[in-house]
Amino acid sequence: MAKNKSSQGAGPTQRQLRVGETIRRALSEVLVRGDVHDPELARMSITVGEVRTSNDLKVATAYVLPLGGIGQEDVLKILGRNKHELRKMVAKKLTLKFSPELRFQLDRTFDQMDETRRMLAQDVVRRDAAAPDRSGEEDGTADT
Repeated sequence: MAKNKSSQGAGPTQRQLRVGETIRRALSEVLVRGDVHDPELARMSITVGEVRTSNDLKVATAYVLPLGGIGQEDVLKILGRNKHELRKMVAKKLTLKFSPELRFQLDRTFDQMDETRRMLAQDVVRRDAAAPDRSGEEDGTADT
C-alpha cells in the first residue's frame, strides 16, 4: 500500500509517540535505579523529558536535563560514554524487533517555558491581554 505523500512531515505517528514514551519510561527507570556501572552517572539525578524516535524506530533521541540544570554538558558526555550499556538495559524492557540507537540532547523545554512566562509578565502584554476583544466591531459583525 502506497503512503499518502501529504502525510510526510506531518509529525510523528502514533507508533513513534508510543515507542518514544515507552523508551522514556524505561530509560528513566534505569537511571533512577542506578543500574549503570558508572559511578559518575550513579551520583547524578537526570530527568528524561521526552524521547523522539526516527521514522524507522532505529534511532531514539532522549532529551535530558540534570536536576537543577547543573552540569548540563557533563551529563551529555557521561550519557554518551554509557550509551551502549543504557541501550542494552532499555532493550530488555522493550518488545521491539530492534533496539534503537540512543542519542542524547539537552532538554530546552524549561528554558522556553521560562522565556514565555517572562514575556507574558511584561506590562504591555498584560495590558493587551486584559483589553476587551474588539475584532468583530471594525467590520460590523460584532454581536449586539
